[in-house]
Amino acid sequence: MVFEWFDAKAAEAFGTELAKSFMARVPLNAELSERKFESKARSAIAQLDRTVTAFRTDHRLNMFQKAKVGNAFKWALRDAGYPARTVDQLTDLLMLQFR
Repeated sequence: MVFEWFDAKAAEAFGTELAKSFMARVPLNAELSERKFESKARSAIAQLDRTVTAFRTDHRLNMFQKAKVGNAFKWALRDAGYPARTVDQLTDLLMLQFR
């Protein structure tokens, strides 16, 4: 029972999938103006919000698992080369969905 609390494989996989979804909608290498990037990012965030809502109905995450979602999301975007400030803001927005 205690070990289930630390089982975060599904949470990590979900965080990584969210990052991949964001990267597909807002590619880093695209020549986007700041305004266009923000517009695409807002659209992607709205989609992520719907995805998180659906995930939360099927998965009840504890604090550790929520942190794993955020960490996987954050580092997938950072490893892909997205600016640290942007990644931090996106991760903050994501984690607000798990309150």
